[in-house]
Amino acid sequence: MQAPQWTEFLQCPICLQAFSETARLPISLACGHTVCKSCLHSLQRKQCQFCSSPIHTEIDKLPVNDAILQLTGVSIKRLTVDELDALEPDERALHDAKAAIENLALLLKPLSGGATVAAGSNHSGGGSGGGLLSRPMQRKLVTLVNCQLVEAEGRARAQRAARSLGERTVTELLLQHQNQQQLSSNLWAAVRQRGCQFLGPALQEECLRLILLALKDGEQLARKTLVMFVVQKLQEKQYQQASKTSVGHVVQLLYRASCFKVTKRDDDSSLMELKEEFRTIEPLRREHDAQIVQIAMEAGLRIAPDQWSSLLYGDTVHKSHMQSIIDKSQTNDSFSHSIDELVIALTRSGDPHHLGDLRQHFEFLSQISPSIDSPVTDWEKTTKAMEAAEAVVNGLVKFIQARQNSRPQEYAQQPFNNRYKTSMCKDMQQKGACPRGPCCTFAHSEDEMERHRRRRSSQQKGPIPSIAPSGPPFQPTPMHPSQFVPYTGQPPPPPPQHTQPPQMTANPFFAPPHQPVPGFYDQRPLIRPMSQGSMGTNFPMHPAPPHQQPYTSLPPTPSKGPFQISSSQLQDRYNSLPVNASGSPGIKDQFMSRSQQQQQQQQQQQQQQ
Repeated sequence: MQAPQWTEFLQCPICLQAFSETARLPISLACGHTVCKSCLHSLQRKQCQFCSSPIHTEIDKLPVNDAILQLTGVSIKRLTVDELDALEPDERALHDAKAAIENLALLLKPLSGGATVAAGSNHSGGGSGGGLLSRPMQRKLVTLVNCQLVEAEGRARAQRAARSLGERTVTELLLQHQNQQQLSSNLWAAVRQRGCQFLGPALQEECLRLILLALKDGEQLARKTLVMFVVQKLQEKQYQQASKTSVGHVVQLLYRASCFKVTKRDDDSSLMELKEEFRTIEPLRREHDAQIVQIAMEAGLRIAPDQWSSLLYGDTVHKSHMQSIIDKSQTNDSFSHSIDELVIALTRSGDPHHLGDLRQHFEFLSQISPSIDSPVTDWEKTTKAMEAAEAVVNGLVKFIQARQNSRPQEYAQQPFNNRYKTSMCKDMQQKGACPRGPCCTFAHSEDEMERHRRRRSSQQKGPIPSIAPSGPPFQPTPMHPSQFVPYTGQPPPPPPQHTQPPQMTANPFFAPPHQPVPGFYDQRPLIRPMSQGSMGTNFPMHPAPPHQQPYTSLPPTPSKGPFQISSSQLQDRYNSLPVNASGSPGIKDQFMSRSQQQQQQQQQQQQQQ
């Protein structure tokens, strides 16, 4: 009989009926399969129908899986404090371990709306746990819930499931602390640092097939000959971007994966031959993908299976394929190395959510042996392993909830981008998957694009600012009919002139601008606008008001062009200047020429001698 799917954990895999409190109680076996009690009684042989594992305990003495039963809506009876104190040490340890598993099973409660879970969904919404946990986390959690703790084999299986759950929790935390927008660039940079290269899903697949075509029958070729053959075939298929360097890097990637058998020669280049186990496309591509995954892990990158499928294949169909490669690449020391990487990531971020408190639980789970042949431990270690698994998973759920609650605030603090999610992602339209995932700046569905459009419109509108004055409302002053001036079409009259000039200062040429020089209101400016012949523009001259007259008393000059004046006219103007009667330097002294000033100084020096 075929083994049941892990998503169908709320129904009996034999009769395909949902578990219930009356006739179909869920009974978990030591092998990890859960069957209803009525189907167990109808078995002809006392063994599991899926894995043929023998059942050593009487069926009536096997405990009911309360963790699964509570997901069907049945309330579980809890023991009181007095009843707990009356239990034996082993019974108390069994009760505490079962309580920890039951608490973890509540995280799967959003998945229990029906008898099965949709196998195609990565996340299930509607609850606080199942909607936050990824699909690998849900799968490992279901494995732990189906473990039986009465028999020794079941306890050993539960400890290994707790260890696997803790290791996956560390990976989830590392994924949360990574910059998803730079994930692909960091991956390909790590690949190039090792002398390898990834040319893209389509070109890489074609390159691998051409290498297989050249060496599938056991031929031995030099590396240069192999590269030239692949480049020539790629250019014939309109892959003009293929070069000898890029194809050589792909060959180097397979060489790192130990896919070739190399024969060295003394006076010539070595010959390369594909190993027999890699002469078909499936194992060759699998080893190629495993080498890239190993490079990513060496660089400290943690990538989810769906992201691996998008990066290497351009779709999400190969998630299971990539998950199996990731699982096989794990070693006994991978858990400890992941814990060290998490500590470094928490140190860089400052650990605002206090995830460092989970380190002791992670270290305890990492000490559990993942081997099937490991000896069975005592009840105390089993209980401690279940409690540690409960602590780390709850810490992950709280961390994800806190991150989701802080995202709206972070989004509000970011600068507004009018082009965010305004068009559909080309990778999603052409390939059905996007390697950038939720960090993509393009929309992956029409609903997402419409949702961000409404958000942009609400942010652009915002509250309307008030422009009303803070004081009382404006009320115009009523006017008398006599104050109205009828419109006649003529320009308004000039302003009245001052009859009393202001008081004159000591030197009229140094008077403030608002104090005009008295007695010179009828004079014109000394520098007049240029004529039309010199500048091509004839500026009209308007008489200035008295308070804006320039400080000069020179008479107007004839219009002979700019600054065209004779020496006699200049001398006449100088003679017409007034002399200050107070003995102070007058206006005429200020307009004295330099030669006259020098002559006057020489005369004064001669008189002194």
